[in-house]
Amino acid sequence: MRVRVWCGAMAALALLATGCGGGGSEDPGKAGGSAGDPVRATDCKGRVTTFDSTPTKIVTSNAAALELLLRLGVGDKVIGTGFPPGKGAFKGDLDAQAREVPVLSKAVIPKEKLLGSGADVFIDAFGPMNMGGAGGLPTDEEFKAAGIKHISLKSTACASTRKKPATDLDAVKADITTFGAVTGKSDRAAELVAGMERKVASVQKAVGKVPVKDRPSYFFFDYDAGTKQPMAICNKQIGNAVITLAGARNIFADCAGTFRPVGWEDVVAKNPDWIQLAVRNRGSEAETRKAFDDARKWLENNPATKELKAVKNGKFLRIGSEETTIAGVGNADTVEEIANALYPGKVRAAEQ
Repeated sequence: MRVRVWCGAMAALALLATGCGGGGSEDPGKAGGSAGDPVRATDCKGRVTTFDSTPTKIVTSNAAALELLLRLGVGDKVIGTGFPPGKGAFKGDLDAQAREVPVLSKAVIPKEKLLGSGADVFIDAFGPMNMGGAGGLPTDEEFKAAGIKHISLKSTACASTRKKPATDLDAVKADITTFGAVTGKSDRAAELVAGMERKVASVQKAVGKVPVKDRPSYFFFDYDAGTKQPMAICNKQIGNAVITLAGARNIFADCAGTFRPVGWEDVVAKNPDWIQLAVRNRGSEAETRKAFDDARKWLENNPATKELKAVKNGKFLRIGSEETTIAGVGNADTVEEIANALYPGKVRAAEQ
């Protein structure tokens, strides 16, 4: 059984508790005011943190928060991170930039190291369910004494606390807008959000009106979480929004939460039309391709899954787990990729 560290979770318990995305539509506060105006950021409980100036020393809790800042163009202001991304996890220049960020911990940043980091802001992707590193998560008073503002990446931190299923990318876009304002990169944030909206709008124009009953059923096979017991994407995880927006039907959309271990008998009973071979980027094209091949072979050779409709028909998608379950700009790309596979030609036709 292979178990991976996924989106900043040290073990299955942390993964299930925090999830990797899927918060609801959030108000980014005063993120669009005129130059010099204070910027407000709220946490999962609605508490407000005000920024009168742009932070210059940022620490991120994990790869999701780090990736957002790199896309905004403020990687030079990130002085450390926990749960660093694996080699090749980010595409293009972002991967090289991520390698330059000091790693404060390969897991949750220890309390004393975080408080002594010299940061002026800590971006927390885990929120209320943060298990904390050595010594636990600093208290509000400890953060204040260290001169560190503690704010949340709500598309991930608030996922498990949201009241409704994740069916859109509004929380991701709100985070981009908020952190663009906090870091003085509102224009860049607007560009990123507009790009996401264009892609999702094209997909929705093509497949958005397909009735739920007519949508192909879809199983996210998290090969790296282990094959003994599959890990389901539930309806509060950002992956559920990605699958839904792509015109598919998540077979575990009736599961309230972010992730949950299920049985292969549950997968067999739902008999999906399509299966995403979700593997983590291995750092090289050849190694990642082999991981996809291994995931497919396992499904084809396992007695419990070889008769599944998707397996018998060869309906597999080779899409990495990170771009599906880690909230970020890449979610819109995954929506487009899934839709193009399930509805060949329709999305491109809608774009014309």
